[in-house]
Amino acid sequence: MQKIDHIGIAVKNLASSILLFEKLLNRSCYKIETVESEAVKTAFFALGNDKLELLESTDPDGIIAKYIAKHGEGVHHIALAVTDIEAEMKRLAEDGFQLLQDRPRPGADHKLVCFLHPKSTNGVLIELCMEKVDG
Repeated sequence: MQKIDHIGIAVKNLASSILLFEKLLNRSCYKIETVESEAVKTAFFALGNDKLELLESTDPDGIIAKYIAKHGEGVHHIALAVTDIEAEMKRLAEDGFQLLQDRPRPGADHKLVCFLHPKSTNGVLIELCMEKVDG
């Protein structure tokens, strides 16, 4: 693991949450992106080398909508940057962590991602993320 890449925050309304976090952080959102495969619309804020990601569901039956219905708005996941996501997935699976995907998949912010089940990480949803290599 290299560092914390970002902290994901589940929100009901992305537009109003962007305004709230722009006031809170005293800076503008630098990117808004829809990830169709995850049924989410995201907004990113840079804080030095760290980032916050706001996540709004684009589907009433999507993962974020279900999370908010059960837990309310708030911290959804912590993303950890890795240099080789497939090697990390293999290592973690061999060490007994439960992966939610068998293969990395496209995520927001030009990343490949894989999530670890909270049952195997003391109740915290962990996202592994690696910068996509074009080509």
